Amino acid sequence: MQNEHLKPKKEKIPRTKISEQPAKERIKNFNEVELGYTEEEALRESMRCLMCKKPKCTEGCPVGIDIKSFIAFIKEKQFEKALEKIREKNALPGICGRVCPQEDQCEKTCILGLKDEPVAIGKLERFAADYEKNKKSSKNQVNAKNEFIDCDGNNIISKEKINKDINTSLNNKAKVAVIGAGPAGLTCSGELAKMGYDVTLFEALHSAGGVLVYGIPEFRLPKEIVNQEIEYVKSLGVEIKLNTIIGKTFTIDELFENGYKSVFISTGAGLPYFLGIPGENLNGVYSANEYLTRVNLMKAYLFPEWDTPIKKADIVSVIGGGNVALDSARTALRLGAKKVYIIYRRSEAEMPGRIEEIKHAKEEGVKMVFLTNPVEIIGENGWVKKIKCIKMQLGEPDETGRRRPIPVINSEHEIDTDIIVIAIGQGPNPVLTQTSPDIKLNKKGNIIADSVGKTSKKGVFAGGDIVTGAATVILAMGAGKVAAKAIDEYIKTGVW
Repeated sequence: MQNEHLKPKKEKIPRTKISEQPAKERIKNFNEVELGYTEEEALRESMRCLMCKKPKCTEGCPVGIDIKSFIAFIKEKQFEKALEKIREKNALPGICGRVCPQEDQCEKTCILGLKDEPVAIGKLERFAADYEKNKKSSKNQVNAKNEFIDCDGNNIISKEKINKDINTSLNNKAKVAVIGAGPAGLTCSGELAKMGYDVTLFEALHSAGGVLVYGIPEFRLPKEIVNQEIEYVKSLGVEIKLNTIIGKTFTIDELFENGYKSVFISTGAGLPYFLGIPGENLNGVYSANEYLTRVNLMKAYLFPEWDTPIKKADIVSVIGGGNVALDSARTALRLGAKKVYIIYRRSEAEMPGRIEEIKHAKEEGVKMVFLTNPVEIIGENGWVKKIKCIKMQLGEPDETGRRRPIPVINSEHEIDTDIIVIAIGQGPNPVLTQTSPDIKLNKKGNIIADSVGKTSKKGVFAGGDIVTGAATVILAMGAGKVAAKAIDEYIKTGVW
């Protein structure tokens, strides 16, 4: 025992940094900023995992991924099995590995993080998903012979047999309608399809994915990744109907009349909030929703190859401090702006945006203007010219837990700008709920639902941002998983 101190200490492995495009290069393109782990880097990072007997990281995951087990498979170079383990709980790993705030969820509860940096769980999840894509080894993707590998990874079976099995199962199961093809809708649809239900997913836009395609820029989440995850959900037997606005094309009551036994509403929070200040109707003022949708979904950044123009400008001012504001500012740089400001009424400490996105924005040259609030937009000949602001100071915390911003008297000043993008939040679009008055809403217009998504209308469930307000992708997915189980129980028992 006296020689205990002479035993060599276990080498401390630092957290493996992910490679990135250099800032000066990436602001000239829309390619992905982070390049992902190599196999060697993923193996090194997986070795940092303590393999806890009672892993806290899974408790921090909204969909309950068995994180310890999937990292163990990576350690053993069984990358396909790692992805299978993730997909037991998460149908969209390539997306979650890129955009979910792991620092506030699974990594926040990582035991290693108590004395060191936590394991890079999100980066490893992305690696497993990307490995499948790069190696063409998906268990649910058609191979060169038009065959699939079954869910156990053993027997190769034909596409025709899968379709026959799905159709046989569906003929014996009820029809379920899912409204909104964002993270919650895709997850709920996939879970129900696995249970054998005949699932139709209705999407108002011309492309599935919701905020994943219209809101998050290509340099953070390539559309190729989103499309791959959507194809996986479709391969489970989900039918996706685009350009279909429930509330206009059909009402919810008409869905029930057409044989659907239950409905899940996951229409998100896509209606932008505005400042309510003079000059907001001037040309050159965009909501972040319009700005990002034009660029991301309608490919305005490829104009004139794609006929979706968007005003190019030397100076762009973005109002807000969340991820949407950061995405808008970084997009403006890539469209050629010489100066881009983020104007935020609180300090950096209160910014709701992800730490790594704030870091990336600063590296790329976005100027942060803190403790500043717009009070008027000044124009000339109908176009934006300046934004009049007032300085703020922080008072006592408000209902969000952040310190309340208070105007500083006689601190008004003007900032020259060509474009203003307003990114201060968004709420639910009332098109659907206006045609279903028996679905109860809260004062903000969000659907009121219980812990499993049950609403005030029999047979109707809801989840994601339409219930909670704007939140994270993974929380919306968690709501979709919970609702799928509740829908299954409701259809089987008929109990509401």
